Amino acid sequence: MKKILRGPQREETARFIAFRSHWRFAAEFCPPAEAHKKGGIESEAGYFRRNHWTPVPGARDLQELNQFLEGACRQDEARQIQGRARCVGAAMALEREHLLPLPGEGFELAESSFPVVDTKGCVKVRTNWYSAPVKAGTAVQVKVQPTASEVWQKGACVARHERCYERGQQILNLEHYLAVLERKPGALAGSTPLAQWREQKRWPASYDQLWQALMRRQGKAEGTRQMIRLLQLGKAKGYAKLQAAVESARAWGCWDEAAVRYLLLTESEHRPPQQGSAEFASFKLCGLYA
Repeated sequence: MKKILRGPQREETARFIAFRSHWRFAAEFCPPAEAHKKGGIESEAGYFRRNHWTPVPGARDLQELNQFLEGACRQDEARQIQGRARCVGAAMALEREHLLPLPGEGFELAESSFPVVDTKGCVKVRTNWYSAPVKAGTAVQVKVQPTASEVWQKGACVARHERCYERGQQILNLEHYLAVLERKPGALAGSTPLAQWREQKRWPASYDQLWQALMRRQGKAEGTRQMIRLLQLGKAKGYAKLQAAVESARAWGCWDEAAVRYLLLTESEHRPPQQGSAEFASFKLCGLYA
């Protein structure tokens, strides 16, 4: 609602008007603090809370929660309300004959906006900023959902963030800045995207160990560039595979970009190469074995 007016009158948002128009129902509102005018919905909500929300159920995500709610509603179809001749499910079947058919297409619930990417590689969504791997000055579409904010360009989703309900926050994904950081490697160590990855447990200790080893062998700038190139490869192949390759290289004592890249790209089992084998020859060319 945009504004609560006198009595049951409301100034509705354009999005809500489109929503109820699509599903073809009329909206009726009761005066503030007079829930008793809603009829039986308040008592039904109380019944559902007492019988299905006590104790409060746990769910991994919204999909699992919705499945739980649907199961609870199906269970209530067998309930017999006092004073009614039929159970809830039977009464609903009779009522369905008088309802309008559902539209053939669903309704997009996401709120859309069209911000411009700023010089920091972010788009402003309501009161927060989200990173996007798009050139500064480019207009993009942002879809705000209950749990996520998505950045779309040319019909493709280029970034997806968990939605932040705080104010004035920066939600940054390190992989959106890898190309820039490769040109300016000195900015990686103190960057906000890296700090957020650490907070989210997306930067394991093995990455720091490899990074330090690369800088000792190649120098600070070149060692950081090599680490960034591995992160770019992990973006393409999967960060779980990158972490496994880094930890395998550490187990073999091979602190080198070429070794990690080899382990990440090979599809064979990651076993220490035997002397005289093709694997050993490849590692020797990389300078990993004398």
